[in-house]
This record gives sequence, C-alpha cells and structure tokens, in this order.
Amino acid sequence: MSSDLDVFVGNTTLIDEEVYRLWLDGHSVAEAVARRLRGGVLEREGTSVAVLQSDTRDHYRTFQMLERLLHAPPRLLQQLLFQIPPERQALLVQRYYAFDEALARELLGKKLSKGTKKELDEVSARTGVGIRSCRRQFDNFKRVFKAVEELRGPLAENIQQLFLLPPPLARDYAAIVFFANSRFETGKRRLQFLSFADFAACAQSMMGHWSQGALAPEAAEPDGDLPKSFLQDLKELKVLVTDKDLLDQHKSLVCSALRGKISVYNELEANFKALSRALVNVGGKLTHARDVRDFFVDLVEKVIEPCRSDKWSPGDLRLFLTHYTAAPRNLPGFRHQVLWERYMAAITACLLRMYHD
Repeated sequence: MSSDLDVFVGNTTLIDEEVYRLWLDGHSVAEAVARRLRGGVLEREGTSVAVLQSDTRDHYRTFQMLERLLHAPPRLLQQLLFQIPPERQALLVQRYYAFDEALARELLGKKLSKGTKKELDEVSARTGVGIRSCRRQFDNFKRVFKAVEELRGPLAENIQQLFLLPPPLARDYAAIVFFANSRFETGKRRLQFLSFADFAACAQSMMGHWSQGALAPEAAEPDGDLPKSFLQDLKELKVLVTDKDLLDQHKSLVCSALRGKISVYNELEANFKALSRALVNVGGKLTHARDVRDFFVDLVEKVIEPCRSDKWSPGDLRLFLTHYTAAPRNLPGFRHQVLWERYMAAITACLLRMYHD
C-alpha cells in the first residue's frame, strides 16, 4: 500500500480576505467556521470540516500576530517576518482602519476616553456593529487622534503619512479628529437627519477655510483646532447686522440681484434681516466653548429650519448664499471682506451639505 503526497514550500504569508473580514468583524473562530460553512466553502474547495477549522485557526493566529504591526503600519512595511506583497499590505491596512459610518456617527464629537469606551455596549446594540469590532474601531480612532493631535500641518496629510491610508479614508479620520478636538454637539434630535458623511464634509470645509493651515500656511500649525484669533476676528462681522445702514444696503443689494430668480423671493424679502442676523451671529459667538459645541445646532435651528418652513429649494438657498456673500464687496465702509468671504465659504458649504431631508 502506497500513498502519494505533494508538498509545496514557500515563505509568502497567505491572506484569505473572507477570513480577514470575519476576524475584523469580531467573530470567534467557531463563528467564522460556521459562516464559512454556510457560504459553501466545503463544496468549492472539496475539503473537510476539520481542515476548515484548522485553516481558520491558522489565519486567526496570523492576524493576531500582524495586529501589533497594523497599529503602526510603516512597521508592517519594514518587518521581514511576514512576506506579504505590497498590494496585500495595503489591503490589510485599509481594511483594518476602515470603519462603520453608523458607529462613527454615534461617536462623532465625543471625547475618545475610557468613559466613552464603556458606552460601546449600548452603541453596539444601536448600530448593529459587533462589540469586538466596535472596540477595535474605537481604539483606531483614539490611536490616530493621539498620533496627530500635536503635529503641525494638514491633518489628513499627517494621517495619510503615519498610517498609510488612502486619501479618502485619511480625510474621514481627519474629520473624526477635528470633531473630537472641538467637541461639536451632534447627538441632539434635530441633528439626527445628518449622516457621518454630512458632518465629515462640513469638517473638511471648515478645516479648509478656517484652520491655521488655511489662514497662514507658512505657520504650519496643527489643523485640529480652530485658531482663537480667527474666531475672535469673526466678531468684527457683526457690523453687518448691528449697523442699520449696512444691513439695509446689504438687503437691497441681495434682493435686487435675486428678484425674479428664486421661487421664495417674498419670503426672502420679509425675513432677510432675521436670516442675516442668524448667519452672522453664528460666527460671532464662536469664541465661547459652549457656542462652538452648538455650531451645528444653531445652523439647523436658525437657518435650515426657517428655510424649510418657507419651502426654500436647495437651488434657492445656493443662489441666495452666493449673492449674500458677494454683496458686501459693494458696501461702502465695510472693511472685512476677506474675513467675510473666508467665513461664508465654510458656512455655505456646511449649509448646502446639510440642507436635505
């Protein structure tokens, strides 16, 4: 009686993408085996349950050893123990740091602390994301935050370099860091219609127009905090609503430009002063921490909801904000045009992103 045995020897670390996904999702070996069985792996591979169990355990051991390297992705590129092709290394990193937007939405604006981590059981129940996966993703958020909070320069670029993430994912992490720094309120009921993607787009616009890097690139200061000097300067813009002549002229210019061009002209003319005060005062209050926290609440309560009540279309709002921002160029005596346009660029981007059902 004889047996034939084929042997193949190699040093490339094999990565099964399906098993990696199951590991990232927080499934135990037994749960992963059960899911692979339901997926028909035995029929496809012509193997046995015992071999499948052994294969799954072996992959899990590999992932657990790789995890310490994934905490600092450049180390994964430099190590020699695991021979993994570059494209596979990129896949491992990208999927390890990918996150569920429902989870990120729940944590947005909260302090990345032990106290928040203790709430993850409840977050897991609300979002449907497994608790082990919740903890891994939370730890990733906190790790990135700690790594870049004191670094100078653009947040997204720093994150991309330190964690080797693709640009879109690095920008999303930058938004998470930005919200964790400024602690914006995102959990109130009137904000629940806004998704993580909405808030991330707003964060990118605010960093792009209001951060130290945007205001003075040569300073190369961290972008995670809004510069206090800029926020203090925004008080100067209140002259547009406290000076009656400027307010009347501003209204006249905007209304003249929009007459016959928007469907809510009558509502605009009747409510212009209240709307202008709301837009200007949101910025004028940002020197106080509590008002910074309520930034998005104020935009919804004082701008978006009144516009919805008057049945403004997104096109109406876009056209209004364009002319509203441009009109002060023609106001005699208004000396803060650059500051005004920088302020309104981010406000406009936020409002247009947020103005949906």
